[in-house]
Amino acid sequence: MSNPVVEEVERHDVSSAVAVAGHPVHAMLVTFPIAFTVGTLAADVLYWWWGDAFWARAALWSSGAAFMLGVIAGLVGTAELVLVKGIRKRAASWTHAIAAMMLIAIIGTNWGLRISDHEAAVLPTGLFLSALGMVFVGIAGWHGGKLVFEHQIGLMLSEND
Repeated sequence: MSNPVVEEVERHDVSSAVAVAGHPVHAMLVTFPIAFTVGTLAADVLYWWWGDAFWARAALWSSGAAFMLGVIAGLVGTAELVLVKGIRKRAASWTHAIAAMMLIAIIGTNWGLRISDHEAAVLPTGLFLSALGMVFVGIAGWHGGKLVFEHQIGLMLSEND
């Protein structure tokens, strides 16, 4: 028994609209904000354990890099969502987009709170926001992975695949 809605979605092209030599730019860019979000949590935990101002400063820079690079990755991801009909038609695309926007808001808030006094911002608020950011990295990453591995979004497939 076939589902006409699923068949309609399957027919739409899902190749990347923002690519370099056929490689989706969004997939390349997301690794950086993810790494910096993990680094921010690690620096916060190390500051909590040792109280060394170096780790609070490292978390300030890491959270700023996570936010700025997350915005860039988000803009490219939004372009993909807007430009490729086959991506817009999938529920997982919208779940991924919303989780990613929440992540950007969390890491932006985390960075913003640290700018005036990076040491005072770590405990407890900064550490909480860093941990919450990791939760949203997991949610956005899970749904982004579903788009690639289950729906083959952004993949270059030959006719034989």
